[in-house]
Order: sequence, then structure tokens, then C-alpha cells
Amino acid sequence: MSNSAATRTELFERQLCVLDKICWTLTRSLDLNPSLDEVLKILHNEAEMKNGLIALKDYEMENLYISAVHSDSDVVQRAKEAARYQQGEGLVGSILKSQSSLVLPNLANEQRFLDRLELFELSLPFIGVPVKDQRGDVVGVLAAQPTSDPERFLAEECRFLNMIANLLAQLLRLLGEVEHQQQQLTDERDELRRRVRGKFGFENLMVGHTPTMVQMFEQIRRVSKWDTTVLLRGESGTGKELVASAIHYNSPRAHNSFIRLNCAALPENLLESELFGHEKGAFTGATRTRQGRFEQADKGTLFLDEIGEISPMFQAKLLRVLQEGEFERVGGNKTISVQVRIVAATNRNLEQEVRDGSFREDLYYRLNIMPINLPPLRERIEDIPELVNFLLTKIGKAQGRPLDISKNAVRKLMTHSWPGNVRELENTLERASIMAEEGVIEENDFSFNSAELMGGNFASLTSQSAPQIAPPPPQHPPQERGTSELSGSAEDADMDERRQVIAALEQAGWVQAKAARLLNMTPRQIAYRIQTMNIEVRKL
Repeated sequence: MSNSAATRTELFERQLCVLDKICWTLTRSLDLNPSLDEVLKILHNEAEMKNGLIALKDYEMENLYISAVHSDSDVVQRAKEAARYQQGEGLVGSILKSQSSLVLPNLANEQRFLDRLELFELSLPFIGVPVKDQRGDVVGVLAAQPTSDPERFLAEECRFLNMIANLLAQLLRLLGEVEHQQQQLTDERDELRRRVRGKFGFENLMVGHTPTMVQMFEQIRRVSKWDTTVLLRGESGTGKELVASAIHYNSPRAHNSFIRLNCAALPENLLESELFGHEKGAFTGATRTRQGRFEQADKGTLFLDEIGEISPMFQAKLLRVLQEGEFERVGGNKTISVQVRIVAATNRNLEQEVRDGSFREDLYYRLNIMPINLPPLRERIEDIPELVNFLLTKIGKAQGRPLDISKNAVRKLMTHSWPGNVRELENTLERASIMAEEGVIEENDFSFNSAELMGGNFASLTSQSAPQIAPPPPQHPPQERGTSELSGSAEDADMDERRQVIAALEQAGWVQAKAARLLNMTPRQIAYRIQTMNIEVRKL
């Protein structure tokens, strides 16, 4: 084997090793500039190709800018920032224009050489190759100066640089796709934020002009700007979750998570795991570590609905998190710190429960920093016409048709006591819209649920501890009307059990655990009745 053949074999082996290192470098990171710098460093140290340069296309200016050079000279680095090459300008611009490789055995004899960077050595050859995309368009230029047997193997070195240029083209294509996907995600995120802010904006919340509502709107506006803990007080159906959402999405935390949890929907052992999370193996069925709601809401807002339903033992655990911002997952011993804003809600009389000893006084004061009272609908009957118009617009959008209502129908709505508040009003209008085939709701289109027809004192106990009731005896005369019946209303003795379960669910906002307490049942018992009685559970 001749010395030339042996040297060529050594060159190919060296180039294979360099290609392997460059492939590994380009697949390790999607950070463009450090990757390009590393490629030129490998060419210099491993391939005996010095003074490497990579220029990329500026699509707005239609020229090339220097993205990376391999040089320790401050002069070169400063010149790199300002250097630009138009088509046909200098050696780099010539490659852009011709879209083909350029090989010069002696750079000193080349008249097109501009030497803007003071990078290349005149005594060495120069090889520049185009970087082309999948359509064959030039998106960049790779150039370097070989130092090993430069005169004999320029063709081999040029082919080698073309291989590297193909790898760079793949990297640029991948980065372009990633950037496009990220832009799509950013656009979708921004659009979702606009929709959410539109949905939970103050204009959707501020329906009504009674003094109590105006005062409430002003409180919500002011408290949204800060991280103060908020306690929402009001009956079921008054829109506490809507207010909590509006507070979050109009606050500085709007870009972070808004996490909800209904404290009455889970037994205490599951509530702890749901709020604080658990470690793998903490209990049977814990097959993996799981973040709790507090971790999910870090830097955001956590809405704790039905806060008055938690037990005194769990109140102590919750108090620690509110005071210190620290907790441990169930089954774990690592202390986790979070920064969460709390918005809590209740329809219970917490002051009375503090006096009775069923609710911790220190937790009460921790939650009651900024109380906001949501008035029941029966106390702002004047707002019903405005609410009706707002809700009909919402329902009409869902049904894909305009909806209207007669004046007599509005007057009839204003005579109702609305024990289920705005939620009941919306449900009533949706039922009536189904009956209004022509899209105009008349007073005869209304049908009220049995629980809604009770009226009177139905909602009066929702701000206090809910009483326990039992089904009326099936074969006895009607009982006297009294406070032992559901919400203190006059309940018909012949009201069957199915209607009574529905009534309790309506009062409890369709929270089964709460409805079970109203009926003096266990959650399992009410779940069985819902199933066997074919009751359609609403998701509010």
C-alpha cells in the first residue's frame, strides 16, 4: 500500500470519528449557538480544520450573518457581530449566490476575498460549502481551512464538510419545526387566556346594579390585585366559584394555575391525599408519587369550596400550610414549600361553629382576612331582568339561536323566591328555552323543580348548619310544617323518596356528600339511591 493510500485511509478514519462526535453533539441539545460553537471546536481539535465559520441566512434582510466562528481573538469576535454578506459579496456571499461549494488551494491568490473578520490565514487553502434545506435552498454557509496535507486531499476535505453541512441542515430543520410548534402553543395559550379572561372578566361577573352587588363588585376588584386570602360567604347557587375564578384571572397570578377542590366531596383520608399528595407506597393503591392540589397551585390560586365541611382534625393540618406554606406528602417526610393564594368558600355560619367548638378559631381568623358576602337572589330581585338577558345570551350561544323572553314571563320570574339562587334561575331559563320552539319564552313555558317550588325559608338555613331529615312516613297524614323538614319548608307528606333525594341534591348544589348529611344518610346510601332511582346527576 502506497503512502498516499495509507494517508487517505487515515484521513477517512479520522473523519468518521469526527462525524460521530459531531452527530452526538447535535443530538444532545437544541440550543443552536452553543451547538454550532462546539462543531467548530471539534473541527479544529479533531479534524485539523482551523478558523471555522458558520453563517446563517437572515430571511428578513435576505443576507448572511455570522452565527459562529472559532477564534480566541477579540477583534474577530467584535467583527463577527457586524459582518453581513449579500449574495455574491466576498467568498461567503459567492457560495450563497452559486449554491455550490468553493475550494481554493491558496487563499492569497483569491481576489474575491474581503477579509472582513481578520480570521483566515492567507497561506492556507479555503473550503466553503452551502448548507441547504430540504427544498435545496441555501440557508447557510460552513467554511474552514484544512491544515493536514492540504494540497493532496482538498476534494476529500470538501466532501467531508458537505457531510457536516447536511447535519447542520437537519438541525436547523428540527429547530424550525420546534420553533413553529412552540409558536403554535404560545398562540393557543394566548387565545385560551383571552377566552378565560373574557369568561371570568368583571363584565361577566358584574350583572346587577343593586347596592349590595355594587359593593361586592368593588371588593372583588380591589382584592384581585393582591395575594390576600379571601373567604366567600353565600348560599349555594350564588356564584362563589365564578367569583373565585374572576379573582384569580384578574390577579397577577393569572398566568399560573387555578386549582379547585370541593372539601365536602371527599372523606377525610382522601382529602389529605388530594390536598397534600402522597408518596409511592403510602397506602394500598398508591402505585406512584402524586402531587397534591397545593403543589399544583404553587405560584397560583387554590380555591377551597365548602371549607366549613372539614373536620377539626384536618383543620389543624390545613392551618399549618396556611401559616407556614409547608407540608409533607402522605407517607413522606420531605418538607415541601409552596407559595399559594387561598380563596375559600362556605355557606355555613362559621362564627356559630367557632362558638360551638366545631371550627377552629385560629383557622377562622386565618381564612376570614377578606370576607366577601354574595347576596342571595331573593335580596336583589331588581337584578332579575338584567340577569335574565345575560343568561339567555349565554344559553342562546350554546343552542346556536337567539332567545328572547316576554315581559309577563320576566314578571313571573320576579315573583319567585329563588331558593336555588342564580343557578336555579339559569336552570329554569334553560328548561323554558327548550319549550320555546320559536325562541321566545312565555310565562307558561316555566316549570319549577319540587325543591325550587318550596320557596320561602328553603335557602334560609344554607348559611347555617344544615339539618338532618328523614323521609316522611308513607301511610300517615301530612306532618305539621316545621324546621325539622328540608330547609324548614312545608314539605308535602306524599312527596316520594326520589323527589326528596333530588330536593336535597338541589339544595346541596349536587354535592352528594352534603346531600347525604341533609337526608341523614351515608354517602354510600345516597349513591345507591341515585343509581337505583335513575336520577341524572348534574355537574354544576
